[in-house]
Amino acid sequence: MISKASFLRPVGLLLGALLLVAPAVEAKEKLDKVLRQAVAADKNGTERQRVIIRTKPGARGQIRLALEGCGARIREEHKLIDALSVDVTSKCLKGLVENPNVESAGADFQVTASQTATIVLADNDTANTDPYSLRDTLGVGLYSTGYGIGVAVVDSGIAPVPGLADRITAFYDFTGGDTVPTAPNDGYGHGTHVAGLIGANDLNYTGVAPGVHFVGLKVLDSSGKGYTSDVIRALEFATLNREALNIHIVNLSLGHGIAAAAADDPLVQAVETAVQGGLIVTVSAGNYGTNPETGAIGYAGIGSPGNARSAITSGAVNTLNTLNRGDDFVTAYSSRGPTWYDGFAKPDAVAPGHKLVSVADPSSYLFQTYPQYTHYVGDQAYLTLSGTSMASAVTAGVVATILEAHWWYATLAPDPLPSPVAVKAMLQYSATAVLNTDGTPAELLTGGTGEVNAEGATRIAMMVGWLASAAVDPLIGPFDPQLYLLDPFMDPVSYIGDEALNWSSLIVWGPDVVSSTNLVWGTNIVWGDNIVWGDNIDIVWGDNIVWGDNIVWGDNIVWGDNIVWGDNLVWGDSWIVN
Repeated sequence: MISKASFLRPVGLLLGALLLVAPAVEAKEKLDKVLRQAVAADKNGTERQRVIIRTKPGARGQIRLALEGCGARIREEHKLIDALSVDVTSKCLKGLVENPNVESAGADFQVTASQTATIVLADNDTANTDPYSLRDTLGVGLYSTGYGIGVAVVDSGIAPVPGLADRITAFYDFTGGDTVPTAPNDGYGHGTHVAGLIGANDLNYTGVAPGVHFVGLKVLDSSGKGYTSDVIRALEFATLNREALNIHIVNLSLGHGIAAAAADDPLVQAVETAVQGGLIVTVSAGNYGTNPETGAIGYAGIGSPGNARSAITSGAVNTLNTLNRGDDFVTAYSSRGPTWYDGFAKPDAVAPGHKLVSVADPSSYLFQTYPQYTHYVGDQAYLTLSGTSMASAVTAGVVATILEAHWWYATLAPDPLPSPVAVKAMLQYSATAVLNTDGTPAELLTGGTGEVNAEGATRIAMMVGWLASAAVDPLIGPFDPQLYLLDPFMDPVSYIGDEALNWSSLIVWGPDVVSSTNLVWGTNIVWGDNIVWGDNIDIVWGDNIVWGDNIVWGDNIVWGDNIVWGDNLVWGDSWIVN
């Protein structure tokens, strides 16, 4: 069992000094931090800003007219989040935000994947060369494949390479400003790597769930670039077409710096809307866990949309290419929590993400540019990458096995698939302890509730599915679910390799951490659209935590040329794919 004491160990180090919650005057600002700086620097008010404006419900048409009246270019309407993507002058934007029907305005950041391929690949530890070690160390059952589960990969595309081609059931390109159905492609290579980890049925490097099917939603072009608004359009498309395209999971191995509270972040709101629409959204935590100059580990590097409460946010683990988990540790580069402005405890969990091999298109940019991280087995090309992008993909694969397990045992229930909230709870509750880089137990803000555990999570899914069926089966019911706590099948221990691994028995939702040995079956979790915590909240970020006087980096935390933590938060002009 992971102790709460180990979770809280680093909290006194620095969090009060990080100014996670903006001053009251800034909390009322409608422009995010990046836009405020850009508008303030534009003395003439004539420079055009690429902006996503969120409106009050029902007011989108009125704000569109106001924008057109001052010469703005409307790029897209985002109906599901009451927003518009626009090009607008600073002067027009300053006047517009005074309208009470404008909820908030955020920069339409450029997305770039330029730093993904080289992240921590220069060291000497070995890549994952065992084709089945990834599934084995996750505890994936022999017959567990994610069959029938659809995964939307929002990324640079998916190349129709062996191991993936026959299961790409739909593909849409969002990079040209329109939604265009097209043949699968991936000129950059990042999305193909992600898809391969999720579920390649390749004999040499098998993905976590080789029975899933894929829907490719291309938001990054062949140079690895795109825009926030493209990602939002892809999320809206997946939400509206969830049933038609048989999508259950959406993976976002990308993100941007947090420049506003989650409630005012357009991308976060698109993720929350997708989850409310029934999709499970897995996202990467970010690769900003260390100071690039000193190598020292820091906190609060989680990016957006990793700060979406309902998303499953994953950090990266180095398994050292061993089956046993006792030596697994959270990589130094994996972003730690809490989140800016809101102080949410993130990541939710961690997963293998360091030096993972996946299928590749040899003509893609990453394969051509980084030959030192490529190899062939026969005619099949492979690429090795590291990062929380990879960890999020692994988590998405585990989620597919959870859904498959629940579906098989809940066939009599009205809804044979669990809700996104239920899946997140199963994943966190069954997670197992993981280490810091120094060998000490990883705390909540570094490792979430622990390392994802497909064996334990699918076992919970089976039992919950069976109980759901039994509840409507007159030959079995009525029954007392509490009795099943005594069933050895539900012993909260998983056996992987030669280790007995205790489950965390913890669930985190935003700022709250819940611990209860009876949580999965008791009255504190509603297995539906809502979570009910009852009286079992153990930790609330506030009066119950002493933040301490220690500051890690000084008044400002500097993570590189483009990022400054402290009173000023600057992420430059780009997103970074994680």
